Amino acid sequence: MINNVLLVCVGNVCRSPMAEALLRQALQGKTDISVGSAGLGALVDYPAAEYAEVLMAERGLDISMHKARQLTPDLIHASDLILVMESAHKRAIGEEDSSARGKIYRICERQDKDIPDPFRQPREAFEEALRLIEQGVQDWVERINA
Repeated sequence: MINNVLLVCVGNVCRSPMAEALLRQALQGKTDISVGSAGLGALVDYPAAEYAEVLMAERGLDISMHKARQLTPDLIHASDLILVMESAHKRAIGEEDSSARGKIYRICERQDKDIPDPFRQPREAFEEALRLIEQGVQDWVERINA
């Protein structure tokens, strides 16, 4: 059973906060599931990137209170499912904690795609990342609800 989902990217200011907000919204009727995010090289305590906030606000989601946090062994162990943005993230977490390998997947695993990092790029890069994240969230919600 999945009770704790963690979304992971690098800085925890672009992709994973957007994915966290979308997944939390999609699972809002499931009070027994916790959704969070973290970064492999987090910009600790930084807010979400401006375009991430704007795009989420356009979808009715407020991530203005988001503060980036570092991925830790405790977060890895507490998670039942870890969704990452890139194959490299999956490898990095698996190398850090080999016991986590069976619960780490790319958010776009079904599409066999990595989600490019839009950090410090124009709005279009954030829109493309978000488009892929939305596909991945939809796939995972179906799996989690199955």
